[in-house]
Amino acid sequence: MDKQTEFVLRAMEERDVSFVRLWFSDVLGFLKSVAISPAEVEGAFAEGIGFDGSSIEGFARVYESDMVAHPDPSTFQTLPWRDQIRPTARMFCDIRLPDGSPSYADPRFVLKRALGKAADRGFTFYTHPEIEFFLFQTPLEPGRPPKPLDDGGYFDHTTLGQGSDFRRKTISMLEQMGISVEFSHHEAGPGQHEIDLRYADALSMADNIMTFRVVVKEVAASLGIHASFMPKPLADAPGSGMHTHMSLFEGDSNAFFDASDEFRLSKLGRQFVAGLLIHAAEISAVTNQWVNSYVRLASGGEAPSYICWGQNNRSALIRIPSYKPNKGASARIELRSIDAAANPYLAFALILSAGLDGIDRGLELPPGAEDDVWSLTDRERKAMGIAPLPRNLDEAISAMERSELAAETLGEHVFDYFLKNKRAEFEEYRRQVTPWELTRLLPLL
Repeated sequence: MDKQTEFVLRAMEERDVSFVRLWFSDVLGFLKSVAISPAEVEGAFAEGIGFDGSSIEGFARVYESDMVAHPDPSTFQTLPWRDQIRPTARMFCDIRLPDGSPSYADPRFVLKRALGKAADRGFTFYTHPEIEFFLFQTPLEPGRPPKPLDDGGYFDHTTLGQGSDFRRKTISMLEQMGISVEFSHHEAGPGQHEIDLRYADALSMADNIMTFRVVVKEVAASLGIHASFMPKPLADAPGSGMHTHMSLFEGDSNAFFDASDEFRLSKLGRQFVAGLLIHAAEISAVTNQWVNSYVRLASGGEAPSYICWGQNNRSALIRIPSYKPNKGASARIELRSIDAAANPYLAFALILSAGLDGIDRGLELPPGAEDDVWSLTDRERKAMGIAPLPRNLDEAISAMERSELAAETLGEHVFDYFLKNKRAEFEEYRRQVTPWELTRLLPLL
């Protein structure tokens, strides 16, 4: 029995844990959970917990349905919102087949496989997300715009109320679960908030994002309000993204840092950015996987619609933040397209693979865009070599279907299922009659 397993068994006894929830993600990024008693945990470590994979989105067909969830002891944490008289803990799981081999349908394994390829090159991939979301009054009325919890704006210091209570309770719970928060604030939209998680390796961060979404929803529900990670829930307010800072480290050294470069970005870092730019369109169906994601990207402002980079340019797809003097470890890039409704395991895997492809091929970074890309004309953008991101989920699916990188990174099973599911979503959306059509066209036609 290893030390981590011993720690979990001892911690359950010391904290008088009554239930242990085993968590894992389906292909679309929705959290799945099964509860076991503490008496079953040692057996789960040794043999796993079997379940019917055909009932989970994208996991298996009926005739190959048997799967086994193996808890990762390093992810053990108690859930602070559960009844403290009968404490509940959770662990993330790796999904395997009955013969012990990894399930290629497991999003966590997809990311682990991509991180393994980076590790073979000597790299560790770190990420730091800025997660935006909205808080709405309840009850929600189906088909009607939701009512924001407040009328605050960017960085507004709102009076004590549900919004302030919400952030305080959320951050407290996250930190109780070992998830470090860098800072939080009110965002630009009414009822819109942002909480930034401190840098961590990409696997830990993907687990943290899954936990973050649960904590936010639980705290909101406890206060009688509704939290939403929908990318663009309000037509007249900014959308919610998950701007993600990232870097590669070689041991303790930041491989993206070069003190002699104009932007303090190393040749390797430039190649990584070039890889992201080359593959941006074909990975968009994963980084922005919902029909509504493209409403946010079409809204202008700080939501990118064009494939370019720039220093401190918040209209660009990739931003190079200013270097902090005498702090080479802080050198990083920021991808601004991704939203918090993505599956973080698949998104991080594709982002990493795209960047590594740029390094492997020695891609040259094109000139940066320092203008507001939204204010340029189509002709000006074309002259600068700036192509658009997919304008909708349909275009993103078509780009992904042609992507060898996406197929190789995700594996055949996840690649095929994901595309099939997203195609069905878009086809269903195409058949809808929208409020815009009823408002604009019905009186005229």
